[in-house]
Amino acid sequence: MAAGLSLIRILGQVLSLLVIAHVALGYILPWEHPARRTLDKIVSPLLNPIRGAVRPIGGLDFSPVILILLINALQWLLSAVVRAIFR
Repeated sequence: MAAGLSLIRILGQVLSLLVIAHVALGYILPWEHPARRTLDKIVSPLLNPIRGAVRPIGGLDFSPVILILLINALQWLLSAVVRAIFR
């Protein structure tokens, strides 16, 4: 059980960090940079449905914040399921 919970926690943290890196590198690196393009291939498929539902407010895109909140909620839900199964 502990290994499953650790795996869920690690995957959630890695995905959240990838979203944060995607946003930060968007301000620093040009679009053509390989690191930015790689992160975009990973994170954009997760952000696009949120961007379709939530439009920018005052020119600010809140979809990365919403995605991180969804990742945390999913991480909590999966952890609760693992704990309930192996209780």
